Amino acid sequence: MINFRYHVVSLTAVFLALAIGLVVGTAALNGPVADSLKEQVTGLRKDNQQWRQTVNNMEKQLGLEEEFAEEMSQVVLPGTLTGRRVVVLSLPNGRDHTEGVLKKLQLGGATITGRVDLQDKFINPDNNSNLLELAVTAARPTAQTTGLPGNGHGVETSSALLASVLLDRAQGTAPVSDADRRAVLAAYNNAGYLTTDDNKVTGPAEAVVVVSGQPYVDKDSDKRDESVVKIAEQFDRTGSIVVGGNGSAGGNLVAVVRGDPVLSQTISTVDNANTVQGQLVTSLALVQQLTEKKAGQYGVGDNAASLLPRLPQ
Repeated sequence: MINFRYHVVSLTAVFLALAIGLVVGTAALNGPVADSLKEQVTGLRKDNQQWRQTVNNMEKQLGLEEEFAEEMSQVVLPGTLTGRRVVVLSLPNGRDHTEGVLKKLQLGGATITGRVDLQDKFINPDNNSNLLELAVTAARPTAQTTGLPGNGHGVETSSALLASVLLDRAQGTAPVSDADRRAVLAAYNNAGYLTTDDNKVTGPAEAVVVVSGQPYVDKDSDKRDESVVKIAEQFDRTGSIVVGGNGSAGGNLVAVVRGDPVLSQTISTVDNANTVQGQLVTSLALVQQLTEKKAGQYGVGDNAASLLPRLPQ
């Protein structure tokens, strides 16, 4: 009969054998395994250092390219837009680089008739009906709603009204009075749909630079992106237009214009206006619009014809 002592001795022998096996196995493998792990860690550390150096070099190169573009701006731009009246229309997703675009236009000698910042409320689809009503109530004797789009799209109708007071009227059409221009802008300003630099616009412009950005990504992104396109379309009907954007993919304004065979014939786009280089090109694209009546697609993204238009003589 197997007694309890036998079980204890047997279990002890098993555990002792396992312990001896672990010690012997660890001793046998410790050298090769440890050496292999050390080599892998050393290799990963070297790779990490190389990637970090690569990133640092690329950041340095980008900085030098931006400095070069800034210095070239001082050589190329002065005098190219002297006497030209330009309004800057900033969209909510392009606010970060609006100031840079504005400075390059001023360096070219452009007379900035005003900077108008459209607020997110303007392109919010929930405000469609309110924008339609505002377009009617904001109208003034020389800024009527007759002739504006009547398809029930609030952004489109209001954009057409704003374009009519911010840009030159067609020849043979009575100009908008300064008082009526201020009244229309004040109506949209007071309702929270836009703000203007120093709360003033000095007069009508002959061209507009629309500063845009990446496509929207919220639940109403399709409707918001559509509204942005409607804004550009209405200003395009009234005057020369350049879109200074950020990127050219994902359905943003630059991508839509470039993919549209009609809009791309009249609207110029720059897909890297968030950089100094792109801000320089935005001004040059406007020069081309005003002097050659020609649209072009520029930048580093998809469907860009070239980095920049032909330099002005």
